[in-house]
Amino acid sequence: MEKITAVLVGAGDRGLNAYGNYAKNHPEEIQFVGVAELDDEKREKFKEVHDISDDMAFKDAKEMLSKERLADAVFICTNEKYHYEPAKLAMDKGYHILLEKPITIEPETSLEIGDMARDYDKTFMLGYVLRYTPFFYNLKKLIDEGKIGEVRSIQYTENVGVEHYSHSFVRGVFAKEAEAGPMLLSKSCHDMDIINWLMDGEVKEVSSYASESWFKEENAPADVPDRCTDGCPVSDECHFYAPRMYFRDNPGFSTSVISVEQTKEAKMEALRNGPFGRCVYKCDNDVVDEQVINFEFDNGVTVAFTMNGYTSACDRRVKIMGTEGELRGHFGKNEIKIDEFLTGNTETYDISTVQGRHGGGDYYLASDFVKMVRDQSGDNRTAVKNATMSHIMAFAAEKSRKEDTKINIEEYKDFLRK
Repeated sequence: MEKITAVLVGAGDRGLNAYGNYAKNHPEEIQFVGVAELDDEKREKFKEVHDISDDMAFKDAKEMLSKERLADAVFICTNEKYHYEPAKLAMDKGYHILLEKPITIEPETSLEIGDMARDYDKTFMLGYVLRYTPFFYNLKKLIDEGKIGEVRSIQYTENVGVEHYSHSFVRGVFAKEAEAGPMLLSKSCHDMDIINWLMDGEVKEVSSYASESWFKEENAPADVPDRCTDGCPVSDECHFYAPRMYFRDNPGFSTSVISVEQTKEAKMEALRNGPFGRCVYKCDNDVVDEQVINFEFDNGVTVAFTMNGYTSACDRRVKIMGTEGELRGHFGKNEIKIDEFLTGNTETYDISTVQGRHGGGDYYLASDFVKMVRDQSGDNRTAVKNATMSHIMAFAAEKSRKEDTKINIEEYKDFLRK
């Protein structure tokens, strides 16, 4: 079959790595022919890797998307704050669209784009990679097959991991609500979507509680400088001392995104002058570091969700209680266990996956998007028109937290649409 062509808006981590890597590894399926990126270094890097011509490399996304359609599809991977305009322009030009999550960082515009997507005649998917992981796909399959009978309650925990939290939500681009939306949206809208996907019902009410981040100047050790690289007196004692944190063996994805070039010199320069070299107690972050949410669904099922930044692991764990058994899932281990009430037996499912981040979700999402664009043969599992409820859940939880009240979802949706 003929490969599809695509343009990219925003050559950050997701564009350069997740989707860029898929295109590099599957040139017979997809080719990037254009890029729009404000940062000169990132734009040039993406242009070089994908052999994009000078006249198809833009600094301004609006300039690129205002032209007659340049490809079959567009991948919108900008910061969350800048999703709204590119998404609308892409729909105006008739592109197939893969939009990074969340839809936008405001409830009203998220609903607006979701409503528009219902009548859009092209593929319009959201980057909800968890639905495409073999782990969550198999977990839902086991529930739908009735392996634990009727679901009665769910306990779901997202362990953000203290390193990921400090990197992304203290020093990084998701640290301020005005730039990336509330923590629950920027980090856990995936999980709101999974909860909604697993349930055979509609969420009715939500209540939520949370605390502000520990990483504030009043909690800083005495006499520490603004930057770790400026002679920190507690460098040997602080887990978050940037030169050690970002130069350990196998530190994870965080090191790969602090600089475009991956040399030691480039990374150290990034720590001296960029956001990731700042003392964690002297940043301008304002998002919460832990949050507890209770959901009640119209079928009587209750869900307790916890997001916490103070964990050693960065993973997700879920326990689902049914009328005939209990399911325990560990996303980090790709393992699901079911305890059967009748027999007392425990059945273990070891879920195989592919290489890559997000438990293989990046790979399967990109693959399904290509199939949908090419011949509508994919699942279209994360169609934007079906994704707005996860955003409503997140925004309603934030409203509950800030106003210290329980939120009725139908009343909240009516309020947003006025």
